[in-house]
Amino acid sequence: MTTRTLKPEDRPAWQSMWEGYSAFYGVDPSASVDNTWQRLLHPSPDGPHGLVYEDADGSLVGLVHYLFHAQTRLPVPRCYLNDLFTAPAARGKGVGRALIEAVYAKADKKGCDQVYWLTQDFNADARRLYDKVASHTAFIKYQR
Repeated sequence: MTTRTLKPEDRPAWQSMWEGYSAFYGVDPSASVDNTWQRLLHPSPDGPHGLVYEDADGSLVGLVHYLFHAQTRLPVPRCYLNDLFTAPAARGKGVGRALIEAVYAKADKKGCDQVYWLTQDFNADARRLYDKVASHTAFIKYQR
């Protein structure tokens, strides 16, 4: 069992998980799947970057996408964990935690002062994990 960067041959398994992730949030991934895949395979220094979790039999059962960005208060980057998904059969087995910790390691190596992400308030299963690996903040999201 390992967390690793994406490889070209991961496309079918990655796409299946990406479609599952998109379905959870009620988004049609068809318009962006090719572009997203290409950007993950050939990221800029800031990203987006992609990691997958490979189980003992070599199956991909989780993905995470993240990016780095500048900030105005400090001269160090921040890391935004953009997408996290675990295949239904692998949930509750440490895959999500391993992927988050892998992003933490990448952020530490880059010198980031924090890793942060958003989730839906109704995503209770994920929030149970997030409460163990991070601190909930008081920020409220606004968008146009």
